Amino acid sequence: MGLFDIFRKKKNNVEPESTTSSALTQPVMEQVGLVDEHEADEWSKALDKKSEATHDLPESESESESESESESESESESESESESESESESESESESESESESESESESESEVERNEQQVYDEGLKKSRTGFAERFNRFLANFRTVDEDFFEDLEETLVGADVGFDMAIKISDELREEVKLANAKRKEDVRDVIIKKMVDLYEADGVNEDTQMHFAPNGGTTVILFVGVNGVGKTTTIGKLASKYQQAGKSVLLAAADTFRAGATKQLQEWGERANVPVVAGQEKADPASVVFEAVAKARDEHYDILFVDTAGRLQNNVNLMQELEKMKRIIQREIPDAPHEVLLVLDATTGQNALQQAKLFKDSSDVTGIVLTKMDGTAKGGIVFAIRNEMHLPVKWIGFGEKASDLREFKPEEFVYGLFKELVS
Repeated sequence: MGLFDIFRKKKNNVEPESTTSSALTQPVMEQVGLVDEHEADEWSKALDKKSEATHDLPESESESESESESESESESESESESESESESESESESESESESESESESESESEVERNEQQVYDEGLKKSRTGFAERFNRFLANFRTVDEDFFEDLEETLVGADVGFDMAIKISDELREEVKLANAKRKEDVRDVIIKKMVDLYEADGVNEDTQMHFAPNGGTTVILFVGVNGVGKTTTIGKLASKYQQAGKSVLLAAADTFRAGATKQLQEWGERANVPVVAGQEKADPASVVFEAVAKARDEHYDILFVDTAGRLQNNVNLMQELEKMKRIIQREIPDAPHEVLLVLDATTGQNALQQAKLFKDSSDVTGIVLTKMDGTAKGGIVFAIRNEMHLPVKWIGFGEKASDLREFKPEEFVYGLFKELVS
Protein backbone atom coordinates (compact mmCIF):
# COMPACT_ATOMS: atom_id res chain seq x y z
CA MET A 1 0.00 0.00 0.00
CA GLY A 2 1.48 3.34 -1.09
CA LEU A 3 1.73 6.46 1.04
CA PHE A 4 -1.16 8.14 -0.77
CA ASP A 5 -3.34 5.05 -0.28
CA ILE A 6 -2.55 5.13 3.46
CA PHE A 7 -3.51 8.81 3.48
CA ARG A 8 -6.83 8.11 1.74
CA LYS A 9 -7.53 5.24 4.11
CA LYS A 10 -7.00 7.55 7.12
CA LYS A 11 -9.14 10.21 5.45
CA ASN A 12 -12.06 7.90 4.63
CA ASN A 13 -11.86 5.61 7.64
CA VAL A 14 -15.45 5.00 8.84
CA GLU A 15 -16.46 2.77 11.71
CA PRO A 16 -18.73 -0.13 10.57
CA GLU A 17 -22.32 0.15 11.76
CA SER A 18 -23.26 -2.32 14.46
CA THR A 19 -26.25 -4.63 13.91
CA THR A 20 -29.34 -3.26 15.66
CA SER A 21 -31.51 -5.33 17.98
CA SER A 22 -34.54 -4.85 15.69
CA ALA A 23 -32.65 -6.44 12.82
CA LEU A 24 -31.89 -9.45 15.01
CA THR A 25 -35.58 -9.92 15.89
CA GLN A 26 -36.77 -9.79 12.28
CA PRO A 27 -37.95 -13.07 10.70
CA VAL A 28 -35.06 -14.65 8.80
CA MET A 29 -36.83 -14.57 5.41
CA GLU A 30 -37.54 -10.85 5.85
CA GLN A 31 -33.86 -10.19 6.62
CA VAL A 32 -32.72 -11.91 3.43
CA GLY A 33 -35.44 -10.20 1.37
CA LEU A 34 -37.62 -13.25 0.48
CA VAL A 35 -40.78 -11.71 1.95
CA ASP A 36 -41.94 -8.17 2.66
CA GLU A 37 -42.87 -6.77 6.09
CA HIS A 38 -46.63 -7.60 5.79
CA GLU A 39 -45.95 -11.18 4.76
CA ALA A 40 -43.45 -11.50 7.59
CA ASP A 41 -46.13 -10.48 10.10
CA GLU A 42 -48.51 -13.14 8.71
CA TRP A 43 -45.74 -15.75 9.04
CA SER A 44 -45.13 -14.67 12.63
CA LYS A 45 -48.86 -14.86 13.58
CA ALA A 46 -49.21 -18.33 12.03
CA LEU A 47 -46.16 -19.57 13.96
CA ASP A 48 -47.56 -18.15 17.23
CA LYS A 49 -50.92 -19.92 16.69
CA LYS A 50 -49.17 -23.21 15.97
CA SER A 51 -47.09 -22.84 19.13
CA GLU A 52 -50.21 -22.13 21.26
CA ALA A 53 -52.06 -25.14 19.83
CA THR A 54 -49.12 -27.41 20.62
CA HIS A 55 -48.98 -26.24 24.25
CA ASP A 56 -52.76 -26.86 24.72
CA LEU A 57 -52.58 -30.59 23.82
CA PRO A 58 -52.99 -33.03 26.85
CA GLU A 59 -49.99 -35.11 27.80
CA SER A 60 -50.35 -38.91 27.47
CA GLU A 61 -49.21 -41.39 30.18
CA SER A 62 -46.49 -42.79 27.96
CA GLU A 63 -45.20 -39.30 27.32
CA SER A 64 -45.08 -38.52 31.07
CA GLU A 65 -43.27 -41.81 31.76
CA SER A 66 -40.73 -41.19 29.09
CA GLU A 67 -40.27 -37.67 30.40
CA SER A 68 -39.59 -38.95 33.96
CA GLU A 69 -37.04 -41.41 32.59
CA SER A 70 -35.38 -38.72 30.54
CA GLU A 71 -35.35 -36.44 33.62
CA SER A 72 -33.42 -39.01 35.67
CA GLU A 73 -31.01 -39.53 32.80
CA SER A 74 -30.58 -35.80 32.37
CA GLU A 75 -29.85 -35.41 36.13
CA SER A 76 -26.95 -37.85 35.93
CA GLU A 77 -25.77 -36.22 32.72
CA SER A 78 -26.03 -32.74 34.25
CA GLU A 79 -23.79 -33.85 37.17
CA SER A 80 -21.05 -34.98 34.79
CA GLU A 81 -21.61 -31.90 32.64
CA SER A 82 -21.27 -29.59 35.66
CA GLU A 83 -17.89 -31.16 36.47
CA SER A 84 -16.65 -30.70 32.91
CA GLU A 85 -18.12 -27.19 32.83
CA SER A 86 -16.17 -26.18 35.94
CA GLU A 87 -12.98 -27.42 34.28
CA SER A 88 -13.77 -25.64 31.02
CA GLU A 89 -14.68 -22.47 32.95
CA SER A 90 -11.22 -22.34 34.54
CA GLU A 91 -9.65 -22.92 31.10
CA SER A 92 -11.86 -20.26 29.51
CA GLU A 93 -10.98 -17.83 32.32
CA SER A 94 -7.26 -18.20 31.60
CA GLU A 95 -7.95 -17.91 27.87
CA SER A 96 -10.09 -14.80 28.40
CA GLU A 97 -7.35 -13.28 30.56
CA SER A 98 -4.76 -13.77 27.79
CA GLU A 99 -7.25 -12.45 25.21
CA SER A 100 -7.99 -9.38 27.33
CA GLU A 101 -4.25 -8.76 27.71
CA SER A 102 -3.71 -8.92 23.94
CA GLU A 103 -6.76 -6.71 23.40
CA SER A 104 -5.47 -4.13 25.89
CA GLU A 105 -2.08 -4.16 24.13
CA SER A 106 -3.68 -3.59 20.73
CA GLU A 107 -5.89 -0.85 22.23
CA SER A 108 -2.85 0.91 23.72
CA GLU A 109 -1.05 0.70 20.35
CA SER A 110 -4.04 2.18 18.56
CA GLU A 111 -4.28 4.88 21.26
CA VAL A 112 -0.62 5.80 20.69
CA GLU A 113 -1.30 5.98 16.95
CA ARG A 114 -4.31 8.25 17.53
CA ASN A 115 -2.26 10.48 19.85
CA GLU A 116 0.48 10.74 17.20
CA GLN A 117 -2.12 11.74 14.60
CA GLN A 118 -3.49 14.40 16.96
CA VAL A 119 0.00 15.84 17.56
CA TYR A 120 0.72 16.08 13.83
CA ASP A 121 -2.78 17.37 13.13
CA GLU A 122 -2.46 20.20 15.67
CA GLY A 123 1.20 20.92 14.90
CA LEU A 124 0.61 21.25 11.15
CA LYS A 125 -2.52 23.38 11.47
CA LYS A 126 -0.91 26.62 10.23
CA SER A 127 1.04 24.85 7.48
CA ARG A 128 -2.12 23.04 6.36
CA THR A 129 -4.10 26.28 6.28
CA GLY A 130 -1.42 28.02 4.23
CA PHE A 131 -1.15 25.12 1.81
CA ALA A 132 -4.92 24.98 1.36
CA GLU A 133 -5.15 28.73 0.72
CA ARG A 134 -2.48 28.55 -1.99
CA PHE A 135 -4.13 25.64 -3.75
CA ASN A 136 -7.57 27.15 -3.49
CA ARG A 137 -6.32 30.41 -5.06
CA PHE A 138 -4.70 28.40 -7.82
CA LEU A 139 -7.84 26.34 -8.47
CA ALA A 140 -10.07 29.43 -8.39
CA ASN A 141 -8.52 30.46 -11.72
CA PHE A 142 -8.75 26.96 -13.20
CA ARG A 143 -10.63 26.77 -16.49
CA THR A 144 -8.80 24.17 -18.55
CA VAL A 145 -5.54 22.18 -18.51
CA ASP A 146 -3.27 24.27 -20.76
CA GLU A 147 0.17 25.91 -20.57
CA ASP A 148 -1.11 28.70 -18.34
CA PHE A 149 -2.42 26.04 -15.95
CA PHE A 150 1.03 24.43 -15.61
CA GLU A 151 2.80 27.78 -15.21
CA ASP A 152 0.42 28.74 -12.40
CA LEU A 153 0.92 25.30 -10.84
CA GLU A 154 4.70 25.69 -10.83
CA GLU A 155 4.45 29.11 -9.20
CA THR A 156 2.07 27.73 -6.56
CA LEU A 157 4.38 24.82 -5.72
CA VAL A 158 7.50 27.01 -5.55
CA GLY A 159 5.59 29.39 -3.27
CA ALA A 160 4.75 26.42 -1.04
CA ASP A 161 8.49 25.72 -0.60
CA VAL A 162 8.56 22.38 -2.45
CA GLY A 163 11.56 23.68 -4.40
CA PHE A 164 12.03 24.67 -8.04
CA ASP A 165 13.33 21.26 -9.16
CA MET A 166 10.41 19.34 -7.69
CA ALA A 167 7.86 21.89 -8.94
CA ILE A 168 9.12 21.38 -12.53
CA LYS A 169 9.22 17.61 -12.05
CA ILE A 170 5.63 17.50 -10.79
CA SER A 171 4.45 19.78 -13.60
CA ASP A 172 6.14 17.67 -16.29
CA GLU A 173 4.79 14.36 -14.98
CA LEU A 174 1.29 15.75 -14.52
CA ARG A 175 0.90 16.75 -18.17
CA GLU A 176 -0.04 13.20 -19.13
CA GLU A 177 -1.64 12.10 -15.87
CA VAL A 178 -4.24 14.88 -15.80
CA LYS A 179 -5.31 13.83 -19.29
CA LEU A 180 -5.32 10.11 -18.44
CA ALA A 181 -7.38 10.75 -15.31
CA ASN A 182 -9.79 12.79 -17.44
CA ALA A 183 -9.73 15.42 -14.70
CA LYS A 184 -12.09 18.27 -15.54
CA ARG A 185 -13.52 19.27 -12.17
CA LYS A 186 -11.39 21.36 -9.81
CA GLU A 187 -11.59 18.68 -7.12
CA ASP A 188 -10.34 15.98 -9.52
CA VAL A 189 -7.44 18.16 -10.67
CA ARG A 190 -6.51 18.91 -7.07
CA ASP A 191 -6.54 15.21 -6.10
CA VAL A 192 -4.34 14.27 -9.08
CA ILE A 193 -1.79 16.99 -8.18
CA ILE A 194 -1.56 15.96 -4.52
CA LYS A 195 -1.35 12.27 -5.41
CA LYS A 196 1.57 13.03 -7.74
CA MET A 197 3.32 15.05 -5.00
CA VAL A 198 2.91 12.23 -2.49
CA ASP A 199 3.97 9.54 -5.00
CA LEU A 200 7.14 11.46 -5.95
CA TYR A 201 7.89 12.11 -2.28
CA GLU A 202 7.54 8.40 -1.54
CA ALA A 203 9.69 7.41 -4.54
CA ASP A 204 12.47 9.80 -3.47
CA GLY A 205 12.48 8.17 -0.04
CA VAL A 206 13.13 4.58 -1.16
CA ASN A 207 15.99 3.05 0.91
CA GLU A 208 16.06 6.17 3.09
CA ASP A 209 17.54 5.50 6.53
CA THR A 210 15.27 7.21 9.06
CA GLN A 211 16.47 5.26 12.11
CA MET A 212 18.67 6.70 14.85
CA HIS A 213 21.98 4.82 15.10
CA PHE A 214 23.60 3.92 18.40
CA ALA A 215 26.95 2.50 19.45
CA PRO A 216 27.14 -1.31 19.37
CA ASN A 217 27.65 -3.47 22.46
CA GLY A 218 26.46 -0.83 24.88
CA GLY A 219 29.21 1.70 24.11
CA THR A 220 28.84 5.48 24.27
CA THR A 221 26.81 6.96 21.40
CA VAL A 222 28.03 10.37 20.23
CA ILE A 223 25.56 12.61 18.40
CA LEU A 224 26.84 15.85 16.86
CA PHE A 225 24.42 18.70 16.16
CA VAL A 226 25.18 21.23 13.42
CA GLY A 227 23.31 24.20 11.93
CA VAL A 228 23.30 27.98 11.85
CA ASN A 229 22.53 30.16 14.86
CA GLY A 230 18.87 30.59 15.75
CA VAL A 231 17.49 27.37 14.23
CA GLY A 232 16.96 25.68 17.60
CA LYS A 233 20.03 23.42 18.02
CA THR A 234 20.40 23.96 21.77
CA THR A 235 16.66 23.60 22.39
CA THR A 236 16.54 20.42 20.30
CA ILE A 237 19.44 18.93 22.29
CA GLY A 238 17.64 19.74 25.54
CA LYS A 239 14.45 18.08 24.35
CA LEU A 240 16.24 14.93 23.16
CA ALA A 241 18.24 14.77 26.39
CA SER A 242 14.97 14.84 28.33
CA LYS A 243 13.42 12.14 26.12
CA TYR A 244 16.33 9.70 26.40
CA GLN A 245 16.87 10.39 30.09
CA GLN A 246 13.22 9.54 30.76
CA ALA A 247 13.73 6.37 28.70
CA GLY A 248 16.36 5.25 31.21
CA LYS A 249 19.52 6.28 29.32
CA SER A 250 22.44 8.06 30.99
CA VAL A 251 22.98 11.28 29.02
CA LEU A 252 25.81 13.84 28.95
CA LEU A 253 25.80 17.21 27.15
CA ALA A 254 28.77 19.10 25.67
CA ALA A 255 28.44 22.90 25.34
CA ALA A 256 30.83 23.34 22.40
CA ASP A 257 29.15 26.53 21.15
CA THR A 258 31.54 28.76 23.08
CA PHE A 259 31.19 31.85 20.87
CA ARG A 260 27.49 32.66 21.06
CA ALA A 261 26.61 34.64 24.14
CA GLY A 262 24.30 32.67 26.39
CA ALA A 263 24.57 29.36 24.47
CA THR A 264 26.33 27.54 27.32
CA LYS A 265 23.94 28.94 29.93
CA GLN A 266 20.94 27.91 27.83
CA LEU A 267 22.23 24.35 27.52
CA GLN A 268 22.95 24.21 31.26
CA GLU A 269 19.36 25.26 31.98
CA TRP A 270 18.10 22.43 29.78
CA GLY A 271 20.48 20.07 31.59
CA GLU A 272 19.09 21.08 34.98
CA ARG A 273 15.55 20.67 33.69
CA ALA A 274 16.28 17.15 32.42
CA ASN A 275 18.59 16.27 35.35
CA VAL A 276 21.48 15.75 32.89
CA PRO A 277 25.11 16.94 33.48
CA VAL A 278 26.76 19.43 31.09
CA VAL A 279 30.45 19.74 30.21
CA ALA A 280 31.24 23.43 29.57
CA GLY A 281 34.37 25.53 29.05
CA GLN A 282 35.19 29.18 29.42
CA GLU A 283 33.60 31.75 27.11
CA LYS A 284 35.53 32.02 23.82
CA ALA A 285 37.42 28.82 24.66
CA ASP A 286 38.47 26.41 21.92
CA PRO A 287 35.34 24.31 21.18
CA ALA A 288 37.51 21.27 20.43
CA SER A 289 38.85 21.31 24.00
CA VAL A 290 35.30 21.12 25.38
CA VAL A 291 34.54 18.22 23.03
CA PHE A 292 37.70 16.37 24.12
CA GLU A 293 36.80 16.73 27.81
CA ALA A 294 33.19 15.63 27.20
CA VAL A 295 34.12 12.59 25.09
CA ALA A 296 36.69 11.42 27.66
CA LYS A 297 34.16 11.80 30.48
CA ALA A 298 31.39 10.01 28.54
CA ARG A 299 33.69 7.11 27.65
CA ASP A 300 35.38 6.69 31.03
CA GLU A 301 32.16 7.02 33.05
CA HIS A 302 30.18 4.84 30.61
CA TYR A 303 27.48 7.30 29.60
CA ASP A 304 25.01 5.90 27.08
CA ILE A 305 24.67 9.08 24.96
CA LEU A 306 26.73 12.24 24.47
CA PHE A 307 25.04 15.17 22.71
CA VAL A 308 27.45 17.80 21.33
CA ASP A 309 26.19 21.35 20.71
CA THR A 310 28.22 23.33 18.11
CA ALA A 311 28.48 26.90 16.85
CA GLY A 312 26.76 28.11 13.68
CA ARG A 313 28.56 31.25 12.57
CA LEU A 314 27.91 31.34 8.82
CA GLN A 315 29.58 34.74 8.44
CA ASN A 316 32.87 32.81 8.37
CA ASN A 317 32.07 29.51 6.70
CA VAL A 318 35.67 28.37 6.35
CA ASN A 319 36.45 28.68 10.06
CA LEU A 320 33.15 27.05 11.04
CA MET A 321 33.70 24.02 8.83
CA GLN A 322 37.30 23.69 10.02
CA GLU A 323 36.06 23.70 13.63
CA LEU A 324 33.53 20.96 12.88
CA GLU A 325 36.17 18.86 11.15
CA LYS A 326 38.53 19.28 14.11
CA MET A 327 35.77 18.18 16.53
CA LYS A 328 35.10 15.07 14.46
CA ARG A 329 38.79 14.12 14.44
CA ILE A 330 38.96 14.42 18.25
CA ILE A 331 35.78 12.38 18.69
CA GLN A 332 37.03 9.62 16.37
CA ARG A 333 40.42 9.52 18.09
CA GLU A 334 38.73 8.76 21.41
CA ILE A 335 35.82 6.64 20.09
CA PRO A 336 36.78 5.30 16.62
CA ASP A 337 33.24 4.57 15.31
CA ALA A 338 31.85 7.98 16.45
CA PRO A 339 30.06 10.25 15.81
CA HIS A 340 27.20 7.84 15.25
CA GLU A 341 24.87 10.62 14.04
CA VAL A 342 25.45 14.11 12.64
CA LEU A 343 22.08 15.85 12.81
CA LEU A 344 21.50 19.08 10.89
CA VAL A 345 18.94 21.31 12.59
CA LEU A 346 16.86 23.48 10.21
CA ASP A 347 14.22 26.11 10.91
CA ALA A 348 11.22 25.15 8.74
CA THR A 349 9.91 28.72 8.67
CA THR A 350 12.95 29.91 6.66
CA GLY A 351 11.86 27.92 3.58
CA GLN A 352 14.39 27.93 0.76
CA ASN A 353 17.06 29.38 3.07
CA ALA A 354 16.85 26.13 5.04
CA LEU A 355 17.45 24.23 1.80
CA GLN A 356 20.57 26.30 1.07
CA GLN A 357 21.85 25.63 4.60
CA ALA A 358 21.29 21.91 4.09
CA LYS A 359 23.38 21.99 0.90
CA LEU A 360 26.18 23.92 2.63
CA PHE A 361 26.45 21.55 5.60
CA LYS A 362 26.05 18.42 3.50
CA ASP A 363 28.97 19.47 1.31
CA SER A 364 31.24 20.10 4.30
CA SER A 365 30.19 17.48 6.87
CA ASP A 366 28.79 13.96 6.91
CA VAL A 367 25.20 14.83 7.78
CA THR A 368 23.14 11.70 8.53
CA GLY A 369 19.74 13.29 9.13
CA ILE A 370 17.62 16.42 9.55
CA VAL A 371 15.83 17.85 12.58
CA LEU A 372 13.10 20.17 11.30
CA THR A 373 12.05 22.71 13.94
CA LYS A 374 9.22 25.25 14.30
CA MET A 375 6.76 23.36 12.09
CA ASP A 376 3.96 24.77 14.22
CA GLY A 377 4.80 28.29 13.02
CA THR A 378 4.51 29.89 9.59
CA ALA A 379 6.27 27.01 7.78
CA LYS A 380 4.71 26.18 4.42
CA GLY A 381 5.30 22.44 4.74
CA GLY A 382 6.72 21.93 1.27
CA ILE A 383 10.28 22.17 2.58
CA VAL A 384 10.04 18.49 3.62
CA PHE A 385 9.45 17.56 -0.03
CA ALA A 386 12.34 19.75 -1.23
CA ILE A 387 14.82 18.30 1.30
CA ARG A 388 14.09 14.73 0.29
CA ASN A 389 13.99 15.50 -3.44
CA GLU A 390 17.12 17.65 -3.68
CA MET A 391 19.22 16.61 -0.69
CA HIS A 392 18.26 12.93 -0.25
CA LEU A 393 18.60 13.40 3.50
CA PRO A 394 16.09 11.81 5.88
CA VAL A 395 14.10 13.99 8.27
CA LYS A 396 14.49 12.09 11.56
CA TRP A 397 12.86 14.49 14.04
CA ILE A 398 10.24 17.21 13.71
CA GLY A 399 9.41 19.93 16.24
CA PHE A 400 5.93 21.36 16.85
CA GLY A 401 6.47 23.54 19.93
CA GLU A 402 8.55 24.47 22.96
CA LYS A 403 7.90 21.49 25.26
CA ALA A 404 10.14 18.40 25.18
CA SER A 405 7.11 16.31 24.18
CA ASP A 406 6.62 18.53 21.11
CA LEU A 407 9.72 17.03 19.45
CA ARG A 408 8.57 13.87 17.67
CA GLU A 409 10.08 11.17 15.50
CA PHE A 410 9.26 12.06 11.92
CA LYS A 411 6.54 9.84 10.42
CA PRO A 412 5.90 10.47 6.70
CA GLU A 413 2.35 9.06 6.72
CA GLU A 414 1.30 11.29 9.63
CA PHE A 415 2.97 14.30 8.01
CA VAL A 416 1.20 13.76 4.66
CA TYR A 417 -2.14 13.28 6.40
CA GLY A 418 -1.65 16.32 8.62
CA LEU A 419 -0.67 18.53 5.67
CA PHE A 420 -3.23 17.49 3.05
CA LYS A 421 -6.24 16.09 4.91
CA GLU A 422 -8.44 19.16 4.29
CA LEU A 423 -7.53 19.31 0.60
CA VAL A 424 -8.32 15.81 -0.67
CA SER A 425 -11.99 14.85 -0.87
